[in-house]
Amino acid sequence: MKIPGTHIQQCASGDLDLLQAISRETFYETFAGMNTPANMKSYVAQAFGTTQLIRELADRNSGFYFIKTEGGEAAGYMKLNFHEAQTEIRDPHSMEVERIYVRKKYQGKGLGHKLLEYAFLIARERDMAYLWLGVWEHNTTAIAFYENHGFIKSGTHAFRLGNEDQTDIMMKLEIRNRE
Repeated sequence: MKIPGTHIQQCASGDLDLLQAISRETFYETFAGMNTPANMKSYVAQAFGTTQLIRELADRNSGFYFIKTEGGEAAGYMKLNFHEAQTEIRDPHSMEVERIYVRKKYQGKGLGHKLLEYAFLIARERDMAYLWLGVWEHNTTAIAFYENHGFIKSGTHAFRLGNEDQTDIMMKLEIRNRE
């Protein structure tokens, strides 16, 4: 069942507290059961700390987007990166989907799909050649989600969570053919 009346809005600096809260909540919901509390705490403090999120919100090459219910509740969010803000590839013809997270109580309602479709729209508007992302090798649900949307596996890279190196599957989706 989809949630009627949802909408996507870009986050602004005034959304810092909500962005921080939903980032922490969804990361714990997704990964706490598969990682140590110490590693989770360390990563969340670094990745979703106030200083880090202020820096990322101010970066003109990154964008955060909330998906909100008709009543205005943030049901999830997405982070997109361009150019130097990309965590690895930094190809000026690519866009990184760094994060798509939906709060647990809203999962299974098509909101991740809506966020990804919005990412496709932004990529086309900016004339990007392809999208790419990294997804933890043990997050089989997310891997299947991205494969169902046309992403293909294109390699691996290391992802540091606390004091543990993990492996992310790199995935790519061609938006257009380069000329």
